[in-house]
Amino acid sequence: MSNTPPDEITIPMMREAFYSAVVSDALDSLDYKTQSPRLALAPLTTGGVLIGRCKTTLWSDLFHDDPRPYELELKAVDACVTDDVLIAAAGGSMRSGIWGELLSTAAMNQGCVGAIVDGAARDVAPMRTMGFPCFARGTCVYDSLHRQRVVELDVPVEIGGVVFSPRDLVIADEDGVVVVPQAIEKEAISRAWEKVHAENVTRDAIRNGMRATEVYEKYGIL
Repeated sequence: MSNTPPDEITIPMMREAFYSAVVSDALDSLDYKTQSPRLALAPLTTGGVLIGRCKTTLWSDLFHDDPRPYELELKAVDACVTDDVLIAAAGGSMRSGIWGELLSTAAMNQGCVGAIVDGAARDVAPMRTMGFPCFARGTCVYDSLHRQRVVELDVPVEIGGVVFSPRDLVIADEDGVVVVPQAIEKEAISRAWEKVHAENVTRDAIRNGMRATEVYEKYGIL
């Protein structure tokens, strides 16, 4: 199983095996050492791991009435496809809860599997009931109307010093958020897959009584 070619490792297979730390380790080995935002994006609604492809939106704060409220955020949601993760790059603004229950419902209908918000979300309890994964800096009760809006769709965006480009692979869980650039995706997936299966071997060895030093000397993984 560990010899599976990268082209045959599907996103559902990744969801069964991957987690953020092992993908980060794979990226480290490729000298991509800063692929996780330098800020806390907490899982507000679900546990487990979120894996999918970036559907990017760039947000801006407003200080006037919006003549076309919700226009581009609704367009983004309606354009989601299977395995998309909605990326809301709002610069950490907490002016409003830019992601909530209704957007989650509409996005899920299109195949979206979660949202990562560099800002605030709201409607946490309904999203939790829906089982929709939402990572954010925190919560805010205010609606985004006349407070924040999407200004760009499907462009590279920056969160915590890391660039998220459309269709990049993204992995998020309680440990953090990691994005895999498309240029190195196959190699990163291959290395993460190998490491997951190698870690299973070393874990079994430790459980069977082998000392940590001996495990590392034998397998080179810890």
